Amino acid sequence: MDRLTPERRSWLMSRIGRANTKPEVAVRSILHGLGYRFRLLRRDLPGTPDIVLPGRTAVVFVHGCFWHGHSCKKTKMPKSRTDYWGPKIEANKRRDRRKRRQLIGLGWRVIVVWECELKYPDKLANKLSRVLA
Repeated sequence: MDRLTPERRSWLMSRIGRANTKPEVAVRSILHGLGYRFRLLRRDLPGTPDIVLPGRTAVVFVHGCFWHGHSCKKTKMPKSRTDYWGPKIEANKRRDRRKRRQLIGLGWRVIVVWECELKYPDKLANKLSRVLA
């Protein structure tokens, strides 16, 4: 049972931002520190990648573990409205796979950074520099 009214839950969910989230800003900071220059939210590309490195023909998606169904400790399925959340998250995962395939088909390298990876910024920086090298 949700402890919030439907109106309050709706309002709360509407506050969740699409861009410039803390995880996105953290990844951008790491990339900038590594010397990479990038563009943000290219709407002409499938899935509107969070970060685009045109010179490297690479895109970065910064995924929240809950919203995109990552299999880490951070992801915990809600106990209420499972009939809504289960299909919602599965649909997100299917859309992510479809957009990734489209981008690869267009010749882009796709990098997915999970929110939980930000716990270890040095490890993430190594991953990004290795993939982008």
